[in-house]
This record gives sequence, C-alpha cells and structure tokens, in this order.
Amino acid sequence: MIDAFAKDNLHGRLRRDRKALLWKLDGLSEYDARRPLTATGTNLLGLVKHVATVEARYFGEVFDRPSPEPLPRWQDSDGSDLWATEDETRDQIIGFYRRTWEHSDATINDLPLDAPGHVPWWPEPYLNTNLFAIMVHVLGETNRHAGHADILREGVDGRTGMRPEHEMQIDEDARTASCAKIEQAARSASSAKA
Repeated sequence: MIDAFAKDNLHGRLRRDRKALLWKLDGLSEYDARRPLTATGTNLLGLVKHVATVEARYFGEVFDRPSPEPLPRWQDSDGSDLWATEDETRDQIIGFYRRTWEHSDATINDLPLDAPGHVPWWPEPYLNTNLFAIMVHVLGETNRHAGHADILREGVDGRTGMRPEHEMQIDEDARTASCAKIEQAARSASSAKA
C-alpha cells in the first residue's frame, strides 16, 4: 500500500515539474529560448534538453531499458546536452523530452519501487540502487532545473510561476517597491555588521 502511494506521489510530482519546465518556453522567441542567460551559458531550451537527457539515462540505462532516443555514451558526455545547436529546433527538443516521458513513465509503471538498478557514473558504494532512489533523484534534478528556468524566465520577461493558470499579471510598481524594501533591509543589515 505505501509503495503504491509513494510511487504515485513521486510520479505525479515528476509529471508536474516536467510541465512546469516546458511552460518556461511558452511565448519566447527562438533567441530568448536559446541565448545564454548566465555567465556559464545556462539557457532555457538547453535546460529542457539536459533534463530530457538525464531522465532518458536514469529511467533507461540504469534499468537496462535503453531509451529509444539516440544518446551518446555517458562516458562521452561533453556538455552538448546543455544547449541547442542552430540545427536543433525547439520542436525537436520538446519532442525528445515528451518521448522520454513516455519511456520513463513505462519504466516507472512496469517496475516495482525496489527494482534494482545500476548507475555506472555514480561512485562506490552508490552504483547499485533501486527505482525509488532514481525517482527521487530525477525528481530532484527536474525540480532543480525547473527552478533555474523560473529564475531565468523572470529575467527575460518577468513571468514567474509553475503553471499558466496560477500566473498573476506583472505589477511593475509593486515589484519595484518590493525590491526597494529588500535592498534597504540588505543595506541596513550590512551597515549594522560593519
């Protein structure tokens, strides 16, 4: 009973966070979806591509259920999953992510939480694991990168939130006032410590 509850709960949250990550691309130009938004080059479409690759590996290779999507060997990872080349379309990357969901969902649905898995890129003594641990890990990765995407998207056009139905209209005056209050508190705390 608890296994079914845990599995359904984790799976539901993974589905929620997948959609939140994709929503961050809605309404963006090709340039804004792809352009580097941090000093290290982090970009919105690259986050989607990266999370799709991570999920494909963890719910595929780890359980000897290789993804039907072509993936380079994990040993050959060169960071190219973190950005979209000019030849890759947004639709291709989103399609890859959605097909990965299908494959991952099949793995989750077909295996029990204690199904053994092997993660060759993890250090000893963590190489051998199970579906429960992988679900928690991938949910954490997806959530983490959806949070990155939320901050990046806010920097592009001010939009925030996890789902379109919860998005509020941007009130620039309220945002400016809030930031000024936080800035003042930071300055006051800093000068008090000096």
